[in-house]
Amino acid sequence: MTLIQETEMTTLSTLSTHDVFAAIDANKSAEFAELFTPTGRFTFANGDPMVGPEAIKGGVEYFYTTIKGLRHQVVQEWTVGHDTIVELSVSYDRHDGGNVTIPVTTIWSVDDEGRFEDYRIFGDLTPVYA
Repeated sequence: MTLIQETEMTTLSTLSTHDVFAAIDANKSAEFAELFTPTGRFTFANGDPMVGPEAIKGGVEYFYTTIKGLRHQVVQEWTVGHDTIVELSVSYDRHDGGNVTIPVTTIWSVDDEGRFEDYRIFGDLTPVYA
């Protein structure tokens, strides 16, 4: 699955919110990381920001090892200019066979070419690992 349509200039403007979360749900860390600028920042909850596609890919791959799977359901979405806020219900499959669904908010900003400059996830993962 190609996340970004190739044109003269690759842009995120042709990418839907659904496609971003579908890539994450499918454990496609490399494709997700390619959506960031070279200095793009990815911050998960209260963790330290990961900077650049390689660090982001590594961080996302590590996260995938701590869960069995996940699914995002978009509740509401707001976009103004280069900034998007997405309210989500995220279901996590745990390694012990359990499943936990938590509310999450994701906020991102893109550059003029549509690449993520800043991507932040706000949610309490405590129930996922309890």
